[in-house]
Amino acid sequence: MEKQQGIGRPSVYHAVVVIFLEFFAWGLLTTPMLKVLHETFPQHTFLMNGLIQGVKGFLSFMSAPLIGALSDVWGRKSFLLVTVFFTCVPIPLMRISPWWYFAMISVSGVFSVTFSVIFAYVADITQEHERSTAYGLVSATFAASLVTSPAIGAYLSASKGDNLVVLVATVVAVLDICFILLAVPESLPEKMRPASWGAPISWEQADPFASLKKVGKDSTVLLICITVFLSYLPEAGQYSSFFLYLRQIIGFGPATIAAFIAVVGILSIIAQTVFLSILMRSIGNKNTVLLGLGFQMLQLTWYGFGSQPWMMWAAGAVAAMSSITFPAISALVSRNAEPDQQGVVQGIITGIRGLCNGLGPALYGFIFFLFHVELNELAPVQSSDKNTMQDPSDEKAIIPGPPFLFGACAVLLAFLVALFIPEHSKTSCTRKHSISSAQSNNPDRGSDEDIEPLLQDSSV
Repeated sequence: MEKQQGIGRPSVYHAVVVIFLEFFAWGLLTTPMLKVLHETFPQHTFLMNGLIQGVKGFLSFMSAPLIGALSDVWGRKSFLLVTVFFTCVPIPLMRISPWWYFAMISVSGVFSVTFSVIFAYVADITQEHERSTAYGLVSATFAASLVTSPAIGAYLSASKGDNLVVLVATVVAVLDICFILLAVPESLPEKMRPASWGAPISWEQADPFASLKKVGKDSTVLLICITVFLSYLPEAGQYSSFFLYLRQIIGFGPATIAAFIAVVGILSIIAQTVFLSILMRSIGNKNTVLLGLGFQMLQLTWYGFGSQPWMMWAAGAVAAMSSITFPAISALVSRNAEPDQQGVVQGIITGIRGLCNGLGPALYGFIFFLFHVELNELAPVQSSDKNTMQDPSDEKAIIPGPPFLFGACAVLLAFLVALFIPEHSKTSCTRKHSISSAQSNNPDRGSDEDIEPLLQDSSV
């Protein structure tokens, strides 16, 4: 009999707390990180930011399939602990040594795959028809963690200094690690794991490129992966540089940036809980993905041509609706994976996102550098929110944000690829039939008692 560790039975809400605390800690550092980044790299800030995030993302791409495969064998809890610990290790280094801080951020990419383990955890404990709602809840929690934390971080930074912000973020990260150690139960059933920790993992499972080759054998998963790559590439670049862009080019102050993040975060929560659930039931999984990609195209185009603060706010509202794309895609992917392969498949998707996290920021940084969009002095913008677009308006730039327009073109390609994704995959139907027949022959195996439903009525 397996020893039950943690509090209660594994549930989606365990996953939600882990994600919330990790990204809440990083959200607190939004304002201090902008200062440290500019102080450490006064020349070519966008470019250096892109390179740092690029190395982190590439390492994440390289490690995601291995960590996903290992979690399929050894369980999710231990790898949640490892990924959260190493992702949060750089936080206290921000005030100790900025150079070491940015170096550790790059290296921590090896373990920055919490989402792949979390989605595998959720797949273990939910039934297939509940999974999109569960993924939406996890993604909404990610947005919720960013609703208040940047505002709190900006307030503490202005009133008490950056040292306190770093201290609070470190405490939150330690709390997250303690929660995983003491409260999170293992989600992977014992019967699906080997008896000992010496179970072999083949090099093929550890090789991210082998995983991508494997994807090519299933046309549905291949189309989904191409869609993820083309849609997440601009999103990753946007995340890495957008706050810098808002602050220096558009002229947002720290308080306005924190308010912007909060408003977009709240709208994203509504989109990923209420609207996602309604859309999945009414128009289906594939059409929900297409709708999300359409919103993302509109949002990036608006960011690209927008030169006034109100345009950023309007585009931010559209960006919130585009946040339904990833949970809808994750649900689509989980339909095409066997129960004991959820970690591998989610690892592949997270690996592709990791590759985008490497290429996207570097690409955005290079395009900003190419178009001579650069940070000069941070202080004038910091003093007032009304110093908007001083230098760019003098230059009469037709496209204030060239990388965002490039991103819109990439998402258009993703939309065209997604049109060919079948609504109901053959593998999913075959698997359903085989599982149902196996359950009728062996009622004791794979019973619903091993799975805790997310919500009885599949709504939030």
